[in-house]
Amino acid sequence: MKFVAVRDFRTKPKDVWKELSDENTMTITLNGKPVAIMLSTDPENYERSLDIIRKVKAEQAVMSIQEQSVKSGLNKLTDEEIEAEIKAARESR
Repeated sequence: MKFVAVRDFRTKPKDVWKELSDENTMTITLNGKPVAIMLSTDPENYERSLDIIRKVKAEQAVMSIQEQSVKSGLNKLTDEEIEAEIKAARESR
């Protein structure tokens, strides 16, 4: 995968677009750290590509929630404890 600095993207956008068409995927970096992923697409596949990206981002969010649950010990709650938490939250509304 090709890495492109934000600075290069700003100063030489035509070169970046040309490389993207050749590479299909590029990572934009800021201070050497990845901040964005660029994917080439075409009008016929645009909506499908967006759907796939959204699904992957949703999966990442779920995985992050699960990891936080394990770190905080919430994954060990019993069904009764979960129901009690839900009931308390509803009553506080």
